Amino acid sequence: MLHLASSLPGQQPQNPLVPAWPELIIGFITFAIVFVALWKVLLPRATKMLAERSDAIEGGIERADAAQAEADATLAQYRAQLQEARHEAARMREEAREEGARIKAELRAEGEEQKRAIIESGNAQVRADRQQAFAALQAEVGALSVQLAGKIVGESLEDEARQRRIVDRFLADLESGSSAASGARASS
Repeated sequence: MLHLASSLPGQQPQNPLVPAWPELIIGFITFAIVFVALWKVLLPRATKMLAERSDAIEGGIERADAAQAEADATLAQYRAQLQEARHEAARMREEAREEGARIKAELRAEGEEQKRAIIESGNAQVRADRQQAFAALQAEVGALSVQLAGKIVGESLEDEARQRRIVDRFLADLESGSSAASGARASS
């Protein structure tokens, strides 16, 4: 229609870049309606969505910061527990070392006690064996001395009481002679 109007005789042709007044007014009213609709409907929704995204992002950052702080606190707690466990292990090692030293000392003392008991038992056994050997030797010497005396005297010394007196006298002489001989050796 615009094209037809511009071709009418007596009118000047219109510039295609400048719109006609009725179209300009209709465009302006349409623009105002669309603008108000967007302002009232779309802008609050967009603002709401942007606010939600902003809250989500900020909340995510805050949650990440909170999680990081919690992780740092947990790490510090674990490190403290680890340090405490190390101290406890060192204390237990020291106690075990002390306990081992105590047990070692007890075993050493017990071993020394057993060694003394074995030595004393051995000494007692040696004394008993010596006394037994001395008694056996004394009986043997007595029997031989009775036989020898009987041959020298020429009579029988079968009487037991007489044998005992002779043996005791012979042994006493023998002991006094050996103690005098050892005394003479010591003085020289």
